[in-house]
Amino acid sequence: MDAAAYAQAVLDAVRASAAYYTGGTSPLDDAAYDRLVRGIAAWEAEHPDQVLADSPTGKVAGGAVEGDVPHTRAMLSLDNVFSPEEFTAWTASLERRIGRAAGRFSVEPKLDGLAIAARYQDGRLRQLVTRGDGTAGEDVSHAIGTIEGLPERLAEPVTAEVRGEVLMTTAQFEHANEVRTGHGGQPFANPRNAAAGTLRARERRYTVPMTFFGYALIPLPGTDPGLAARLDEAPHSELMTWTAAYGVNTTAGTAVPGTTAGTAEEVLTRVAEIAALRARLPFGIDGIVVKADLAADQRAAGSGSRAPRWAIAYKLPAVEKITRLLAVEWNVGRTGIIAPRAVLEPVEIDGSTITYATLHNPADITRRDLRVGDHVMVYRAGDVIPRVEAPVAHLRTGGEQAVVFPEVCPRCGAGIDTGEQRWRCESGRDCHLVASLTYAAGRDQLDIEGLGHTRVVQLVGAGLVSDLADLFSLTREQLLGLERMGATSTDNLLGALATARTRPLSRVLCALGVRGTGRSMSRRIARHFATMDDIRGADAAAMQRVEGIGVEKAPSIVAELAELAPLIDKLAAAGVNMTEPGAAPYSPAADGTAEGAAPAGPEASGAPGGPLAGMTVVVTGAMTGALEKLSRNQMNELVERAGGRASSSVSGKTSLVVAGEGAGSKRAKAEALGVRLAAPEEFAALVADFVD
Repeated sequence: MDAAAYAQAVLDAVRASAAYYTGGTSPLDDAAYDRLVRGIAAWEAEHPDQVLADSPTGKVAGGAVEGDVPHTRAMLSLDNVFSPEEFTAWTASLERRIGRAAGRFSVEPKLDGLAIAARYQDGRLRQLVTRGDGTAGEDVSHAIGTIEGLPERLAEPVTAEVRGEVLMTTAQFEHANEVRTGHGGQPFANPRNAAAGTLRARERRYTVPMTFFGYALIPLPGTDPGLAARLDEAPHSELMTWTAAYGVNTTAGTAVPGTTAGTAEEVLTRVAEIAALRARLPFGIDGIVVKADLAADQRAAGSGSRAPRWAIAYKLPAVEKITRLLAVEWNVGRTGIIAPRAVLEPVEIDGSTITYATLHNPADITRRDLRVGDHVMVYRAGDVIPRVEAPVAHLRTGGEQAVVFPEVCPRCGAGIDTGEQRWRCESGRDCHLVASLTYAAGRDQLDIEGLGHTRVVQLVGAGLVSDLADLFSLTREQLLGLERMGATSTDNLLGALATARTRPLSRVLCALGVRGTGRSMSRRIARHFATMDDIRGADAAAMQRVEGIGVEKAPSIVAELAELAPLIDKLAAAGVNMTEPGAAPYSPAADGTAEGAAPAGPEASGAPGGPLAGMTVVVTGAMTGALEKLSRNQMNELVERAGGRASSSVSGKTSLVVAGEGAGSKRAKAEALGVRLAAPEEFAALVADFVD
């Protein structure tokens, strides 16, 4: 970088910062902005006599924003570190500043939103002020009453200032974009930009909710002297306890609560735990904030003009990047669903190069006003499928083109059923028969050994099968007539098909591939109704009684089962099992669907007297010992046979997590929530009577 490039970088950084903090419309994503500022800082370190006055380094919010409401105490930014080595170097510098090792650290998620100060007088919320340039901010008190977690009255009549972050949760962001586009506006690019823009909006015809998380509690002029002294002397962790007790939202109630650590090594362990949970949080984080917890250590370390020296932000790899939408492809799934997929200009996110991302459905494309050629915000974290959040509308050049929707099925040319948000080929499963049959034969469905993709293609090509039921009418002579099909492989396949006839109803239901269901949902439906006849006899109200099936999903499941009736009849005639072993016979009265009956609550999925009765169990990692050969679906079936309910996600309602080798984020979340953990061997002993 030469002097001219440095000057341009400073200008770009200041413009990006101003766009973000004033309207949430920065042309740069977080990673690009961080790289830009780090490059500026590196050049300035080598040329200290040529630093421009507008440089964002050393300034709060990049020096791009101002305000007219003075802060009672400077509201600073945080310096960043990006690796364990940089963090260790920071702890060494902290130790030098205070003359000893820090007494304790506090560790909290770095929330991805907008910093504000909430001023309470005698327990009533009187004023909201943005961070601004750190010395003064903008008055946004018009937003009082629209922010969840920031009560208009505290539990105690204290005068104090709560500082924290305003953000939008994932659900709030989706709702905000629905409302915004419904009023003719462009969708927000991401939750952070949505929160920044919404907080400042004064004259909109609509309001959308946001959420507040407190991260500091300080006295104000007028604060009781005794309380002010306590606020100034209390450890940060204790201040957060007080903040929550006043009724203000903090991270304490989340899967990543603020904790304390005694050493840098313990801090790094907690950083790894929070990072592992990141993709599953209902709100965005871009790092972890580490602070000297004790007030004495904070005073000894002091603060610079931009950031305190006793706190640091450990930044995590970016999970959002801006790239270009090059095209939209339309793929047909095994059930005939026609799904759009974004083709992207390759971009690296969280260690992976992303070329494709999900676009949900045609209605979503229309609602977001996506256009080919758009700059788009793409999100990916951990094993989450990359998705396009929204177009970055302010970067449009005018050359973007509307997405062309298909008029006929792109696979077979049949008509398209557009009656629901997810479009479907009118030929349904017949459009993609090979994929449908391959799925049905899979290990977690009917588990037909020897019937892989290649063999299915061969059977379909020979005209021997036109649906799932035809597999069970195959003869030895037909199979021997196929190329590369000898006597041994023929007999093995016929034996596998005979075994497949005996699979439990839950497997059969899963093999049918009913839209809106999967392995877990198929098990719940089968356990709930016990027989295929009772499943097919259920109306939407009865189907809705199955845990996890809501008002919208129930009618579509009932309709699809009616559509599948001829195939189900054909399967039953072929001798395929249509009952769920161990499930209690279905009773409409007990279900709450009979006239006058009380609605039934969620029930355990398996045997009521089993060792897991009433428990919700999550299985994660690789199993060993007696469970080594079981697939994840088979493990979940084992859980339910033993009386429990299998779940794929850890929450406060989880009773037990079976953590095998390589268990990562789910184990970390269980530890954070205090959920009981069991090794595979311990779990195998617990359910020994139910292991096949």
